This record gives sequence, structure tokens and C-alpha cells, in this order.
Amino acid sequence: MNVKSYNAPIADTVAAIISEKGLKKSAVAQRIGVTAQQFSDMLNGRRIIKACDVPKIVEALSVTPNDLFGIK
Repeated sequence: MNVKSYNAPIADTVAAIISEKGLKKSAVAQRIGVTAQQFSDMLNGRRIIKACDVPKIVEALSVTPNDLFGIK
């Protein structure tokens, strides 16, 4: 399994939430404590989204973990 397919379920949802909320990816990156490039790498499958990144992303986007994983 490559990084892109590993990240896809979360990365696709994060990108959709960012778009829906009209946020800037660079602002979200700053909120989670990574550079804009590192965040872009996460969303584009060049860097693994680690378990320790998930709570930061959830808080930055003001969503629940269920929202992030697409669980209703």
C-alpha cells in the first residue's frame, strides 16, 4: 500500500471539509502546527497522516473524528 492510498480516506474528507467551510489550506496547516508544504504533502499522499495528526486536524476543522472518517 502506498502513502496516497493509505491517506486517501482522510485526505479526501479533509479536502472536502476545507472546501465546504471556505478555509485556506495554509491556515489549517498553521492551526495543526505544520508548514503549508507538509500539509499539502499529507493531502496529496507524499506524507503519512499519523494518528497523532488526527486530533489536531479535527480541532482545526471544528469537526468530530466521525466526520473526518466519514462515519455517520
